[in-house]
Amino acid sequence: MKKRGRGMACMYYPLGFTSYPNPSAAFAKYNPDGSATVLTGAQDIGQGSGTVLAQIAADTLGIPYDRISLIYGDTQAVPMDAGSVASRVTYIAGNAVKKACEQAKSILLDVAADMLGVLPHGLDVADGWVYLKDFPEKRVAIADVAKTAEVGRGRPAQGHGTYNPATTLLDKETGHGKPYEAFVYAAQVAEVEVDTETGEVEVLKIYAVHDCGKAINPMMVEGQIEGGIAMGIGYGLTENLVIEKGHVLNPQLANYIVPTALDVPPIESAIVEIPEPKGPFGAKGIGEPSLLPTAPAILNAIYDAVGVRIRDLPATPEKILAELEKLEKEKAK
Repeated sequence: MKKRGRGMACMYYPLGFTSYPNPSAAFAKYNPDGSATVLTGAQDIGQGSGTVLAQIAADTLGIPYDRISLIYGDTQAVPMDAGSVASRVTYIAGNAVKKACEQAKSILLDVAADMLGVLPHGLDVADGWVYLKDFPEKRVAIADVAKTAEVGRGRPAQGHGTYNPATTLLDKETGHGKPYEAFVYAAQVAEVEVDTETGEVEVLKIYAVHDCGKAINPMMVEGQIEGGIAMGIGYGLTENLVIEKGHVLNPQLANYIVPTALDVPPIESAIVEIPEPKGPFGAKGIGEPSLLPTAPAILNAIYDAVGVRIRDLPATPEKILAELEKLEKEKAK
C-alpha cells in the first residue's frame, strides 16, 4: 500500500566564518580599448561565482559583461580571498570587487570631467560611455577616457577593494556577540509517497522558496536551488558513508548511492528578493542554504504519510519498515 504525505522545513543560514576574519580583496582596471580586467582571489569551483563577480564588475564599471576579463585561481597574480566556502563569495568577494571597480571608476570620472569640462559628480557610466547625468547626450567613450588616463597622463583608471565582514567573538559567559554580518532564509515543502510494504520512498515534488537578497543572476540562483535539493534528497534518503576502523567500506558509487536525474522530482522554486543593505547591489548568497531544508522536509513528509519519525539519516527502506513494525506493535498493545 502506498501513502502520500507532505512535510515542510525552514532554515536560516549565516554567510561567512563564525566570528573570525574572512576577508576578500580585488583589483580592477579600465583598459585603453574600453575593456576591463578584474583580479579576485575567489575561486569558481563550478558554482558560477566567476559569472556573478563579472556581472558586478560590469554594472559598476559601466561596460558590457563580455568586455570584462576576470582573472582568478592564480595565487601568484591575484589578491587574497578566504575561500569558496560558507556561502560567502557573492557577498564578501562581490563587495571587494565592487569597491575596486568604484575606485577605478572614480579615477575615470576625474579624467572624463577634464575632457568634458564639467565636475566629476555630474558624471556617470553605462554601456561603454561616460555621460552627463543631466544631459546624457553629452558623452565620451570609456575607451577614450581610459586611454587618456593611462597613455596621456600615466594614471591608469584602476582601483583595489577589500571587504571583511564586521563580526565579534561570542562572549564565553553570556553567549552574546555578532558572529555573522548577514543571514539568508528559506522554506521548502516536500511531497512524498511511501510504500508501506517495501519502505521505499519516492519524492514526488519539492517546493522551495529562498531569500538570497538581490539575485544577481536569477537563472543561476534557480540552478543552485535545484542542485542543492538534489543533494538534499541524497542526504535524506540514500547517501550513507560506512566507516570501520578508519576505513571507508563503500568508496564507489556502486555502493554509495547518490541521486540520479531519475530520482530528482519536479522542483518549483521561487526567489524572494529582500536586498541586504551591506551586500553588493543587495545580494547575499544561495550556495549551502539550498541544501539544508530538503532532508528535514522529506522526513516530515514521511511522518505525515505513515506516522513514523526517522531520526537517523538516511531514511532507508529498512529503517522505515522497522519503525512501522514498532508502530504496529504499539497499536496492538
